[in-house]
Amino acid sequence: MDERMLKAMVAAGAIKDINIIASGARFHIEAKTPNGPITAETRKGKVRTWATLDAAARWVRSLGVGAAHVNLAHWQPSQRELPI
Repeated sequence: MDERMLKAMVAAGAIKDINIIASGARFHIEAKTPNGPITAETRKGKVRTWATLDAAARWVRSLGVGAAHVNLAHWQPSQRELPI
């Protein structure tokens, strides 16, 4: 789900919880709704990722959400990314 839709769902009260999840050296956002979790995506439909925790947190804050859970279980800060 893209940023515009997530903002609308936050405004409507449909987002119950936000998780910032680390995977390798990147972070992605997962929003919990009554119908199940939704991952933040780009407009092209790919999973939206951030290189730093503070960038991901700023994006969550821009949605209008003041609290989020952070999952660092799979965080590997020194992991190199594969070129795409």
